[in-house]
Amino acid sequence: MTTSPGLRGTVMRADRSVPGLSTFFGRAPFWNLRNEMENMLSSISGEGGIASAGFNAALDLSETDDAVEVRMDVPGIQPEEIEVEVAGDLLQINGERKAEQEEKGKTWHRVERSAGSFTRSIKLPCEVQSEHIEAHCEHGVLTVKLPKSDFKKPRKIQVKPKT
Repeated sequence: MTTSPGLRGTVMRADRSVPGLSTFFGRAPFWNLRNEMENMLSSISGEGGIASAGFNAALDLSETDDAVEVRMDVPGIQPEEIEVEVAGDLLQINGERKAEQEEKGKTWHRVERSAGSFTRSIKLPCEVQSEHIEAHCEHGVLTVKLPKSDFKKPRKIQVKPKT
């Protein structure tokens, strides 16, 4: 290995002429490490919620004048295996995708479809009427409609001339 000065001290570089170092410093090990790190980090959701490591259920959160709507991808999960709860301004969705049984006599070359439980907690942008929330699941997409509280809905005020 050779050293060369860098911005913050010494930078180590691999000498490609040394046997064995080319496989260590080659591209494949680093790409494999990167892929493993991305897979590990993909189990953590971005803004607005946390997903468990088993299954990352992606979602969209939208708002209209009358309601908040959450659409979540839940392929392979039966509607009765999904729990939806609202407490204050927090929506929590739990579920589990069961692992398929291994079939004897098969050689698996790739297994990418994840199984396991998930929990998503989403902070709602406004108060909702919890007694009027509707949830349904069709074609692997869970839709939760949360009607806004009356005092959160926009209300137009007509301006009249002073009499």
